[in-house]
Amino acid sequence: MSVVEGTTSSPPPAWRTADAWQRLFRERPIVPLLVLLGALVVLYQVVQPGTISPNWVGSIIRNAVPLAILAACQTLTMLTGGIDLSVGAVASMAAYVMATLVPSQGPVIAIVVALAACGLAGLANGIGVGIFRVHPLIMTLAMSLVVLGLMTVYQLIMVAAGSRVPPEIRTLGGGTSFGFVPHNLLLFVPLAVGIMWALRRTGFGRLLYAVGDNERAARLSGVRVWQVLVALYVVSGLLAGVAGLVYVGITNVATVTLVDKYVLTAVAAAVIGGTSIFGGRGGYAGTIVGAIILSLLTNLLTVLQMPEAARQVVFGAIILAVAAAYTRITSEA
Repeated sequence: MSVVEGTTSSPPPAWRTADAWQRLFRERPIVPLLVLLGALVVLYQVVQPGTISPNWVGSIIRNAVPLAILAACQTLTMLTGGIDLSVGAVASMAAYVMATLVPSQGPVIAIVVALAACGLAGLANGIGVGIFRVHPLIMTLAMSLVVLGLMTVYQLIMVAAGSRVPPEIRTLGGGTSFGFVPHNLLLFVPLAVGIMWALRRTGFGRLLYAVGDNERAARLSGVRVWQVLVALYVVSGLLAGVAGLVYVGITNVATVTLVDKYVLTAVAAAVIGGTSIFGGRGGYAGTIVGAIILSLLTNLLTVLQMPEAARQVVFGAIILAVAAAYTRITSEA
């Protein structure tokens, strides 16, 4: 007669535990984002069979590039616990100033002047946030209204001059090679690599994380926080200007409110990419994937004939849900 000895159940594999999944979302948010992106592609194929093709992929990426550049502004500022709500107005300003100056000054001078104006707007934001300690949300929101007002006056002055998007900008922003490779990747890939390298390998990138993680500790360690913030918002203004120039190359139409509607979407891309709205945590790689996801989602909602108001509700819900999820994950770390 045999005796059956008691057995104990073995613990589940490490990857199946709740802690493992929380650690994955916290340390490698790009992995679940890629899974979500793949799921959206499958859903798109189900909704619109036969649409997935190299040309379709190229179109999605081309439209995602200006959004990803705008989202870079949000990623960098959110790393310090801030935000930049002026990027839509600043990007629109760059596109409109460039287009109105091209007929009289040529494309080179027009682009330089447009980017210089964006840098000045970013400098004003940086001085307000870094020196006068105005909350970033209030400062950048006010700056967006100031820029919009100035552009409205400028539009009345330049109404007789007309506007023109130069062919170089149209080719860079909206052109493709081989039918599916967007030309704007020639600008975006070096820019994205530069941002990720700067965040990981330079003192300025480390200072952004330090200020966002604990500004008081950064001050006590000798960091001149106001200088970091001034430089940060100047960079954000210049990036917004570049995004505006790329976007006007896609649309071939310049207005004073051209990019305003993408402010909330840029914030959503940064948030779902894993950048904490409380500062000190995040990166640009996840933001890029987040921008592609939102561009694909926008395309999908268009196919489903969902109105713009409903899209804004979807993007707002995404921000709330993902921000709440990341807050819970990081608080349990």
